[in-house]
Amino acid sequence: MGERLKVFLFVGLLGFFAGIIADITATYVIPALIALLPSLGVITRYMLSGIAGAFLTLVLVSIWAYVTGPSET
Repeated sequence: MGERLKVFLFVGLLGFFAGIIADITATYVIPALIALLPSLGVITRYMLSGIAGAFLTLVLVSIWAYVTGPSET
């Protein structure tokens, strides 16, 4: 049970950092996207944050999976 809790906490921490990075990225990129895609308007921030969060989570979980590797039991 302890190992499972560690994995859940670690994945939650990865998601937290991915959300922070996604929000920072969105803060700087949104003005350019609104200028390029004015028809999206307010939705641009949410779309970009969702896409960036998904991408960063995949990258972070992939790094975690690579670092931990298969368990040799």
